[in-house]
Amino acid sequence: MNTLKIDNVSLVYSNGYRALTALHLEIQNGIFGLLGPNGAGKSSLMKTIVGLQKPTTGKIYFNGADVVQNPLDIQKHLGFLPQYFGVYPKVSAYHLLEHLAKLKGVNNSQQRHDQILWLLDKVNLMDYKDKEVHTFSGGMKQRFGVAQALLGNPKILIVDEPTAGLDPEERNRFNSLLSDIGEDIIIILSTHLVEDVRNLCSQMAIIKKGEIVSQDAPKNYLKQLEGQLWRKPTTKEELSAMEANYHVINKQLVERTMHITVLETDCPPGFTPIEPSLELAYFAHLNKVAS
Repeated sequence: MNTLKIDNVSLVYSNGYRALTALHLEIQNGIFGLLGPNGAGKSSLMKTIVGLQKPTTGKIYFNGADVVQNPLDIQKHLGFLPQYFGVYPKVSAYHLLEHLAKLKGVNNSQQRHDQILWLLDKVNLMDYKDKEVHTFSGGMKQRFGVAQALLGNPKILIVDEPTAGLDPEERNRFNSLLSDIGEDIIIILSTHLVEDVRNLCSQMAIIKKGEIVSQDAPKNYLKQLEGQLWRKPTTKEELSAMEANYHVINKQLVERTMHITVLETDCPPGFTPIEPSLELAYFAHLNKVAS
């Protein structure tokens, strides 16, 4: 069992901006969702975990090793798929993976060849192994990114906003791939897309302005909200009064009519009950009104 422990980690940049504040997380094998809006600190935390920047305070341990002091203790077991990654022009998928495998220390040529073919098959790119990667579609590049991240059999895989920009079919294919490989290693899925976390993760944390505001299993978030969510179509004129009187956690246009969702113990007049969703739980915690 692999374990990543983040102990009281804070990060303050040289200009004084505080990106992370006193984070505590313990993550084991499986897919862990780190959910938060853009600018919440997700990417800052990912870069800190992988050793691209050191925390201002706090410790990070991977399988007991202090990886702040010795980043190689995690980097040699790491696969990293950033939100955006470049590829060399005029290089085929196979040869680019071979180059990256050498950089990762896969020195045996037969072992390297076998692993590359296995990964290309795993990500459904075997038919494109001789095609230049820069010509791939967005979804194909993301799947290639997973293949390169899995070179060298990592024990921890970090993926940062992996489905941003993918069409629904590519997102489903990509998520199925993550689910398949997430049994025996740690996968940290950093995203602002609630649906991806709901579909993949058994544990998750919500991050806002560099702080962890909540951590639990997705199913427990839903239980916490049972019998407390109510919705009502509302006019612009009514909205201010509703926000003053109730804990409004979501406002959404449905066929050009504003519908508000409130979190209350009892049903307010004119509202109807609705079933909890992870998205509404997310909004509730971001707005600090979850019970």
